[in-house]
Amino acid sequence: MEDASPHGPARPPLVIVMGVSGSGKTTVGEPLAARLGVDYGEADEFHPASNIAKMEAGTPLDDHDREPWLKAIGVWLAEHGDRGAVATCSALKRSYRDLLRAQAPETVFLHLQAAREVLEERMTTRKGHFMPASLLDSQLETLEDLEADEAGFEIENTIPPDEIVNRFVDWFEEHRTAPEESTT
Repeated sequence: MEDASPHGPARPPLVIVMGVSGSGKTTVGEPLAARLGVDYGEADEFHPASNIAKMEAGTPLDDHDREPWLKAIGVWLAEHGDRGAVATCSALKRSYRDLLRAQAPETVFLHLQAAREVLEERMTTRKGHFMPASLLDSQLETLEDLEADEAGFEIENTIPPDEIVNRFVDWFEEHRTAPEESTT
């Protein structure tokens, strides 16, 4: 991604591809990272074993369970601040996104959305994932949409992943703030 501004080339962004389980975070996150030429971090790899065991048993995670996981993702993003990165993370609540931004303030969010029926079908047909479809309602109840002061882009994930990537990159280019103009 080239920045045509007089400020020279801009750094690639730090992006969290967010949404409930089954929203397509990995399906979109991997090609987004490839398009941006940055490292990709799969949120599931940051979970401690105790969190995975709870989810496999059908027990929703609580805020206490999520805190070290969110901080680990935020630290990973911060470590990539100079070269950009894409990570997946449900980032369901504003407070969770605040924890991520506490570590990596320049993080922007790509919120993938889909109808409940679509999400449930995706969850029941995917292979090798520890998150059961029985936890979908818990995630939907917890989900808080991005607020006006949060840097992010929301899109319905019912179009091809490459189109979502293109739309996000276009949005990011339009909303990029030059370093001298940043308010953070």
